[in-house]
Amino acid sequence: MATSAPGLAPTGSTEHHLRRAVSLRGLTMISLGSIIGSGWLLGALTAAKVAGAASLISWIIGGLVLALLALVHAELGSTYPLSGGTARFPFMIFGALGGFTGGWMAWIQAVTIAPIEVEASLSYLNSRFSGLGMIHANGTLTGAGIGWGAGFMLAFTIINIMGVRWLAETNTIATYWKIVIPTITIVALLVSVFRSANFAAGGGFAPYGFHGIFAALPLGVVFALEGFEQAIQVGGEAEDPQRNIPRAVIGSMLIGTAIYLLLEVAFIGALNPSNLTHGWARPIRGVGAFGPYATLAANAGIGWLATLLIIDAVISPAGTGLIYIGTSSRLSYGLGRNGYFPKAISMVSARGVPLASIVVCFVVGMLTFLPFPSWGSLVGLVTSATVIMYAMAPLSLAGLRRQDPGRPRRYRLPGAALLCPLAFICANCIVYFAGFSTLFWLYVIIAVGFVIFAAYQLGLQARRRTIIEWRSARWILPWLAGLLIISWLGQYNPAKPTVFGITLLATRHLHQWWDLGVLAAFSLAIYYWAVSSGMPRVKVREAVQGAGLEAPVR
Repeated sequence: MATSAPGLAPTGSTEHHLRRAVSLRGLTMISLGSIIGSGWLLGALTAAKVAGAASLISWIIGGLVLALLALVHAELGSTYPLSGGTARFPFMIFGALGGFTGGWMAWIQAVTIAPIEVEASLSYLNSRFSGLGMIHANGTLTGAGIGWGAGFMLAFTIINIMGVRWLAETNTIATYWKIVIPTITIVALLVSVFRSANFAAGGGFAPYGFHGIFAALPLGVVFALEGFEQAIQVGGEAEDPQRNIPRAVIGSMLIGTAIYLLLEVAFIGALNPSNLTHGWARPIRGVGAFGPYATLAANAGIGWLATLLIIDAVISPAGTGLIYIGTSSRLSYGLGRNGYFPKAISMVSARGVPLASIVVCFVVGMLTFLPFPSWGSLVGLVTSATVIMYAMAPLSLAGLRRQDPGRPRRYRLPGAALLCPLAFICANCIVYFAGFSTLFWLYVIIAVGFVIFAAYQLGLQARRRTIIEWRSARWILPWLAGLLIISWLGQYNPAKPTVFGITLLATRHLHQWWDLGVLAAFSLAIYYWAVSSGMPRVKVREAVQGAGLEAPVR
């Protein structure tokens, strides 16, 4: 007997156990608290080293791209308010394979951010108090650092187990702090030590041209600005989601972008001009690479600000880590609900939280503390996973509008016929800017996920296996393969990239701007192919009902 809805449990099987207890304020703070994390402490330095003063343009571009993607997510989240939504929207239109691709990327991104935030916090503290001995010279954690990291992760896990209201209220308190401290930092640096000449130093405003501006996007800018979708991940627990989710997503994105742009202005203006004489490779000397704003404040004689920033180095990343333990557990909950993994991972506790998923996310997060690369090295990989997840949203929205046209949409994306393909192109560009090597390793992670998925499905009885819907997902492999090929031929990777120690053939055959033209044309072809490949309306109706939502209007 085949499953009526591809891989989903019957209507209301577990979704109703998640409690709708998160208000508009809580939703906004969840997204804003995710946006303002270690990115504000370390992102400005990373962007400036790659783009110089023109990193300001990188932040503007990044803000515009993510604002566009946020608008797409706002309609999806309000129309289909489901916990772990980004793992479930593609499922409802493209079936199991399409849903798993987006869901797996969403989960990898979310489950690794909490430990990355903790590592950023420990790096900042270690830069000021080297006697703690938490960080090796190469940026990886020592045994003591892993112990401190485990303490942070355990605290995040306990708060999440206590319930979604605990999560929302604890995060709200932390987010107020996370808004106030960057604002104080901006004002203090602009008033005390602002050098307008720095914006033309080190080779001029844009010493590395548009190549540097674009290259900065996946190396800290997009990582810092991402997180708006976290209000959507707890959509199944939101009060009045059709009204509150769009407001939370759009509001948090606007506030976060404004704060980051002003921070970059203050950061560049506060640099010592002598450090820019020979370029932007080392705009801050010594320990500043691990604590740039605290170093700038100390050099400017603002000791009280340096102290506040050290305190904030614990609170800001920790607040973001707290949220991502919660949202990653909702994503694994969604993956279990979709039939990708055992249903036990979707078990909901008496407090109304996905307990098994929270524990799994804690364990996987702890593995990230092993001797992997430092914060900066992991950012490109996590950003690429995030943007592939984001890229599934415009495809899902266009497909669901086509196959589920009668559903009430309290918020509708204006000009969706134009903005959805544009959003997909922009998302693919961010992935491309990360470079071939980063994309290659991301694909290794994707392959591991598909192996796990296949192994689990093969272990089930034939009648219990998830229905794949091959026709609706046949565009995925050409899409991913095309991105890798264009990345190998393009300008954003070493001339001779290496994989497993093997040097590949010379690349960079697509010159600047030609590469973006090729990528845009390729993206449009995939976009229209994917949208036209959505499941038939009857199967979309079954998938939406199986998620616990009302049947679409015919």
